[in-house]
Amino acid sequence: MGGDDERLRAVVSLAQTMAAAYTPRESWRAAALGACEALSGSFAALSVWERDRGRLRVLVNAGQRAEGEEEFPEEEAYPVHAFPEITEFLHERWAGGGEPDAWVETADGLAGAGGPARGARPYCHQRVAALRRRGRGCCVVAPIVLHGRAWGELYVARPAGQPVFDRADADFATVLAAVVASGIAQTERLEEVRKLAFTDPLTGLANRRAVDIQLDEAVERHRVDDTVVSLVVCDLNGLKAVNDTHGHAVGDRLLERFGSVLSLCGAMLPEALAARLGGDEFCLLAAGPPADAVVGVATELCDRAAVIELGDGVACGVASTGDPIGPVRSARRLFRLADAAQYRAKAARSEGPVVAGRDGEVIRLADSPPKSAHDRRRLRGNRP
Repeated sequence: MGGDDERLRAVVSLAQTMAAAYTPRESWRAAALGACEALSGSFAALSVWERDRGRLRVLVNAGQRAEGEEEFPEEEAYPVHAFPEITEFLHERWAGGGEPDAWVETADGLAGAGGPARGARPYCHQRVAALRRRGRGCCVVAPIVLHGRAWGELYVARPAGQPVFDRADADFATVLAAVVASGIAQTERLEEVRKLAFTDPLTGLANRRAVDIQLDEAVERHRVDDTVVSLVVCDLNGLKAVNDTHGHAVGDRLLERFGSVLSLCGAMLPEALAARLGGDEFCLLAAGPPADAVVGVATELCDRAAVIELGDGVACGVASTGDPIGPVRSARRLFRLADAAQYRAKAARSEGPVVAGRDGEVIRLADSPPKSAHDRRRLRGNRP
């Protein structure tokens, strides 16, 4: 809808409005409203992929909002495993140098532009259900890519009865998403220092500092009200071989890919924190879910890691206060147990997670000193 001149003016207007924004909220609102108007939509939303939380969080809802939709929602978020295109479809489409095309969903569930007819993906049941529930007939979804990484998505919808978005609309949405990405980059520079303090720059996951702070808080909750606290520690196998054979750039891509898988799996646990501890070490921290749920997610993580291209799987250890591991009075104790379980998994080349309290050797390993100066264990903490 609209001629080339109109669309060019819409692009210029969107860029100017975002450039004039002083706060993140102003920038988000300008992006959503500008895209909504440019695509002749009735509603638009902007969402960010929070890798450390494994979720798509809605930043702004603009235009004709349905009942219950807030302009700046505090807690409207959706686990990324329910919308796998953000971690799988996008990665496969553009990681090799392709462009992150937009696509169309319709309330009748038929493939829109960019759907299966183009070999892209099946339609998303969650989006179709949301369209029907809110009286909308179709939507166009455009991935937002920042610094070569999926940042989030731009979503524009039309009401039922209005013309369905076509391929030209989807292509235009891709252009608008690129303009939005530039505006967001400008806004994010203002908060870059604060974010870097708690974020791993390569994967976008939380870093060790963030884990230390949240684990201390979680263990304190456990001491007060017996909240189940679980830690999954992973060591990505084969990274050195990839670096030596293919170069560190390819090794970094492997780390990024596993980080995406970790974020996806972490989304299956409410409020879990996904982090890169450093090098080839990663972890998931969960406070609340039962131990069995955490072990199930760790098993899923191992299965997914086993099929990552160029990877060699992952050694995974789990320690949870929901298992018989004895008193946990400090974060150091839980880290040491998870480390020992991970060490045991690596030594045994286990295809699944090793769990402290369920493998009889883990607690002994965590509580015993190294056998010799040549013992390769590097368990966290100086004492059990």
